[in-house]
Amino acid sequence: MDFDERLKEAIARGQRRNADRAKDAAAKALSEAEVKQLHTKYRLQLSDHIEKGIHGVMDHFPGFRFETLYGDRGWGAACSRDDLRFAGGVKREVFSRLEITVRPYSSVQVLELTSRGTVANREVFNRQHFEKVIEANVAEFERLIDVWVLDYAEMFAATG
Repeated sequence: MDFDERLKEAIARGQRRNADRAKDAAAKALSEAEVKQLHTKYRLQLSDHIEKGIHGVMDHFPGFRFETLYGDRGWGAACSRDDLRFAGGVKREVFSRLEITVRPYSSVQVLELTSRGTVANREVFNRQHFEKVIEANVAEFERLIDVWVLDYAEMFAATG
C-alpha cells in the first residue's frame, strides 16, 4: 500500500471517529422534554424548601401572612406584614415582605432562583442565582435559600 492510500484511510478513520463522537454527544444530550421534566422536578423540590424557610421566619416573627406563589412570575412562597410605628408622636405604616421563587422553565434551559426582601418599606435585597438545568446543583440552591432566609431574618430583627 502506498503513502497516498494510507493517507486516505487515515482521513477516513478520523472522519468516522468524529462522526462517532458526534453520535455519542447527541445520545448524551437531553431532549427538550427531558430538560423540562428535570426543571419541574427541581422546582417542586425547591418550592418545598422555600416554604419551610418562609414558615421558619413566620414562626419566629408572629404577624406575617403566608402566601403561596405560582404562575408566570414563578413558584415559591412569600410572607408579609404591615406594622404601625410611632416615632416622635407620628404614626407611620411600614410594610415588610420576603419572597423567594423558582422562575418558570424557558427555552434557555436554566434553573433560576429569585428573592426579594423588604423591611420597613425599604428593599434590603433583590437577588437571583441561576445555572443550566442539566448542570444544576440542587443542594447549592437549597443552601442559598437558607442563606437568604437567614439574612432576611437578621435584617428584620435589627429593625426592632
